[in-house]
Amino acid sequence: MQIAERARRVEPFYVMEIAKAAAKLAAEVAHTARPMIFLNIGEPDFTAPERVRQAAKRAVHEGHTQYTQATGLPRLRVAISHWYQQRFGVAIEPSRIVVTSGASAALQLACLALVNPGDEILMPDPSYPCNRQFVQAADGTARLLPTTPVQRFQLSASQVEQAWGPRTRGVLLASPSNPTGTSIAADELAAIQRVVAERNGITIADEIYLGLSHDAAYGQTALALGDQVVSINSFSKYFCMTGWRLGWLVVPPEAVEPVERLAQHLFICPSTISQHAALACFEPESLAEYELRREEFKARRDYFIPELNRLGLTVPVTPDGAFYAYADCSAACERLGLASSWEFAFEVMRRCHVVITPGRDFGSDSTARYVRFSTASSMAHLREAIARLEELLA
Repeated sequence: MQIAERARRVEPFYVMEIAKAAAKLAAEVAHTARPMIFLNIGEPDFTAPERVRQAAKRAVHEGHTQYTQATGLPRLRVAISHWYQQRFGVAIEPSRIVVTSGASAALQLACLALVNPGDEILMPDPSYPCNRQFVQAADGTARLLPTTPVQRFQLSASQVEQAWGPRTRGVLLASPSNPTGTSIAADELAAIQRVVAERNGITIADEIYLGLSHDAAYGQTALALGDQVVSINSFSKYFCMTGWRLGWLVVPPEAVEPVERLAQHLFICPSTISQHAALACFEPESLAEYELRREEFKARRDYFIPELNRLGLTVPVTPDGAFYAYADCSAACERLGLASSWEFAFEVMRRCHVVITPGRDFGSDSTARYVRFSTASSMAHLREAIARLEELLA
């Protein structure tokens, strides 16, 4: 069978090699004094609140299980619009909101609607690997630009301006970012958008961790810059609905109809049950619970980052959102006689029974010296992981 070229050029998801080895070892140590601790998964340990789960049950019981519009339930689009107004003070017309089968479907729709074959999209290195695969799936080219801790591992306006070439179509940013948990300052984001707009380009902002911002200086949506920004969001992270596969995108008015046509053909509609459940996310009681959870994620960050720094696993930029720690393990590798973060991740897994993610997946510039820890696990797991790492590095 002949495999399509686009499938052949998809890069491996290297973290899955770690995951396979971790699953095998986890089974072996499950009943020992040191079971496996998974700090490699970007998934909240909280599940959907009770009100959301009950809303799903009612949808099933009352027979609300048939197709919705391809753009999603009108009530849900209105609820999302109200959330933007309440949380960020930004007025977004519900007609610009397209509910999707997770943020992945939102990114696919955005790229298919806006990226032509041969177009180049600028992205930071490091960045989440799946995002560049969506660009490539649309027959575009993801061009990763090296970033540094001084830049908060984010693109700058001057960098975008210098890198822009005849094939460049736009930028794909993530704020807060996976793997670093860092966001783009509002003035820098505005400057990037000006550079892009002057060249008639597109700005796509992955904002799936926006609800989990911990610093008012950074926790602002790119949609405040005007209606020519495309924003991707999700019910997975802040709203703790990972397996429900529900997200949304906000697009310029002129892009709504093309995106809707694509959604009709590719997805029919998002999960109807998930949409009815998601309506309960915006009830005052649910929002209050989500804010308590956000504070818990902040408390985990405030414990874990200083502890990593103390152990010499230096986090050069304190994350202002999400639930990740992007740590420089080069000093630890030198002490242990290891060549890279890839080897360090396997060493930590074997000797500490702690699973982490090496930087290899997130780019190529300096990523061999970084590992990503997820702080989405409980405080008890984080404390135990620090204790085991301290033994290894003592």
